[in-house]
Amino acid sequence: MQNVTSMLARKDESTPDEPRSSLPGGIIGFLSYWCALAIPFLLYGSNTLFFFLYTWPFFLALLPVSVLIGIIFSMALRGRLLWMTPATAVSVVCLFWLLFSFLSGW
Repeated sequence: MQNVTSMLARKDESTPDEPRSSLPGGIIGFLSYWCALAIPFLLYGSNTLFFFLYTWPFFLALLPVSVLIGIIFSMALRGRLLWMTPATAVSVVCLFWLLFSFLSGW
C-alpha cells in the first residue's frame, strides 16, 4: 500500500502573493473611464456633447488604455482593492482631463 502522509504533507506550490486574476483591475479601469467621461458633462453641461461629436475617436482610444491602467495597478499592488481603486481612478481621470484640456485648448 502507498503511504498517503507524503501526499498530505505536500504544500501548495502557488505563491499567495500573486493576484488570482486581473479582472478586478480591468473592471475598475472600465468604470473609471465612464466616471471620467461623465465629469465634463457635469461641469460644462450638454454643450460637451457637441465637443465630443468631433473628438470621439480620441476619447474612445482612452478606453483600452484605462483598462490596461487598471490591470497594471492590479498587478503592481497585488490585488489590493483599497489601494488599487483610487490609484486607477485618479490616473484615468487625470489622463482623460489632460486629453480634454489639450483638445479644447483651455
